[in-house]
Amino acid sequence: MPARSLWSNRDFSVFWAVQALSEVGNAFSLVAVPLLVLHTTGSAAQMGLLTAVAGAAALLTGLVGGAWADRYDRRRLLMLCDAARLVLYGAIPLCWALNPQIWLLYVVMGLASVFEMLFKITYVTAVPNLVDKDQIVAANGRLEATNAIAYIAGPALAGVVSGFLGPTAAVAINAGSFGISLIGLALIRLRPAERPPGDDPHGAATRAHDLRSGFRAGAAFLWRTPVLRALTVLLTVTTFLSLGMTDVFIYHLRHGLGQDERTVGYVLALAGVGTCVAAAATAGLRRSWGFGRCWIGSMTLCAVATLALGTFGQVPVAAVTIFLYSFGMALAGVCSMSLRQEVTPDHLLGRVTSAFWTIHSSLAPLGAALLTALAGRLGTRGPLTGVAVVFLAVAAAAAFTPIRQRHPERTAVPPAHPPRTEPAPPREERDGDDAEARR
Repeated sequence: MPARSLWSNRDFSVFWAVQALSEVGNAFSLVAVPLLVLHTTGSAAQMGLLTAVAGAAALLTGLVGGAWADRYDRRRLLMLCDAARLVLYGAIPLCWALNPQIWLLYVVMGLASVFEMLFKITYVTAVPNLVDKDQIVAANGRLEATNAIAYIAGPALAGVVSGFLGPTAAVAINAGSFGISLIGLALIRLRPAERPPGDDPHGAATRAHDLRSGFRAGAAFLWRTPVLRALTVLLTVTTFLSLGMTDVFIYHLRHGLGQDERTVGYVLALAGVGTCVAAAATAGLRRSWGFGRCWIGSMTLCAVATLALGTFGQVPVAAVTIFLYSFGMALAGVCSMSLRQEVTPDHLLGRVTSAFWTIHSSLAPLGAALLTALAGRLGTRGPLTGVAVVFLAVAAAAAFTPIRQRHPERTAVPPAHPPRTEPAPPREERDGDDAEARR
């Protein structure tokens, strides 16, 4: 039968539309929160520390978030996360209108990161419950492309709003976007998650066991799958440095190049363009080049762009290099996420996604704090050069792993259980069978 078009899938279309609008709000926060910290404290180290706190909270959530996404209703979890973030981000402009308190940003960003991580894990598991398996790459590409379009308009608008009304107004818009997403999620349905044979989804003992062993189950699947194992190890290295890169970009533009908030917004909007172009092109590039060339090429492109950003001190160069960096990161990210969705059984997808993100993000908070502290003390050129060297090393290492394969999804699925050896029948039965066969 011909494949069903994504356009005819009402639930996916609603999900796609409201998440695009929600990402516009997230893009506002991407610019507004660092600017709010910079306006209040003037410190790049404080920006990095706030990012580190958020990263640490997300890391802890990853230990249990996958089990929750696999065990509980995924749509309700998504709605819970949106409602919580609506309240948390809404508290910032209210507090700043009365008496600004920098400690509130740490509290809000820490708690919001818990729900952000849970939402992201559940979001990944929801896509296969909305579309057919042969549509997963196209669906991820469309979601990432429209999210990137939001990140084109969002930072530019956030820069304008922050310049005229202050960063707190941009944070308030982000809070409202979660309300839009919440309404949209209430209007869709997800297919029930697949369960392994003999599983009782309502059993209290089963739920308790899943929550205790969720991370271990996901990590074990990653370890048994060579390509996912290699991706996890190498992404642990890159995420150590990449989590704080947005803060470094903003600091480079504001203090290194002396630009205002609107210019920061416009340049980060070009980062959204890079993500958008990569997301739209991922399905075609992966068909033409294969997984390995796409992923390794992406890391190489990120390395070259980062090196150029630290070497040249002009705004047009910064805009182009940030565009290329975002293109590379998005291409690698969509390929990696789609591969996990293709090779992971649905009843394990939340736990595998949670374990994957938790492991490869384990050092990211420390990396964000370190990178921004170095940028504040030494300037951005040295730290960005170091990041470029690490990215090149990751690309070179990937060429000696299963990542280099054109179609790793065809050989990546490990056996769920060791093969069972059936006991041999008694000798008398074998003799009887032989005699029957001869007759």
